[in-house]
Amino acid sequence: RRRATLVARFARETSPEKRLETAFALIEVNNYRVEGLESVVPTLKELFTTTLQEAVGDKQHRIRGMAASHLGVLQDLSVVPLLVKALEDDHAYVRSCAALALGRLRAVETKERLRVVMRDDWDQTVRRRAQEALERMGA
Repeated sequence: RRRATLVARFARETSPEKRLETAFALIEVNNYRVEGLESVVPTLKELFTTTLQEAVGDKQHRIRGMAASHLGVLQDLSVVPLLVKALEDDHAYVRSCAALALGRLRAVETKERLRVVMRDDWDQTVRRRAQEALERMGA
């Protein structure tokens, strides 16, 4: 019931900030699963992709990270190149969220890149998320 309410709110929301906030809430209320959200997946994908690319600057790192993480929930492998690029973000939070998303997607084509991140990233959380992603892929 709550999911249906949020889907309806998401569909009619016109404020970009509120729309993004509702999109994040929708994924969270749905326990980070795509089942039941199929009708809005294309719109969510577009919103999260745009946010990840355009929410630039230091103050926007949390929004970029959440967009990256939530992209992984949508189970659409077309976002893999964008997530790989996000592994190079200046902010460790964004990099860790991108690794998490790649693990959620089980994007096996990124195993080697994730191994490099796991070995070389200066941030412990990023290294751990890369390791968890590899474990999800059975690597």
